Amino acid sequence: MILKVRNGVFTVKQGAQLLGVSRKTYYEWEEKSLQAMTLALENQPAGRPPAPVDEEKEALRERVRELEKKLDLAEKKIEVKELLGAYEELRRKGVKKNRSIGKKR
Repeated sequence: MILKVRNGVFTVKQGAQLLGVSRKTYYEWEEKSLQAMTLALENQPAGRPPAPVDEEKEALRERVRELEKKLDLAEKKIEVKELLGAYEELRRKGVKKNRSIGKKR
């Protein structure tokens, strides 16, 4: 109807009567519809719009990443301590063997 009024097929009064609204309401609808049409013609990015970001989920994901890093670091510390302990034990055994070898000579 709005396009017919804009093209002169009907007057505003006739268009409003056919729609069953007042002239004031017709003009409000016309304004809204023309704005919507203009917006629809603007270039939009291709594809689906991005999904809305859930702030709580993002905060939880970040916390999980932080905790995973801490866990990984703790596991590496334990591994290093175990290796150092094993190295120290081997070193002590090696010193005892060398002392006993030296005494035999």
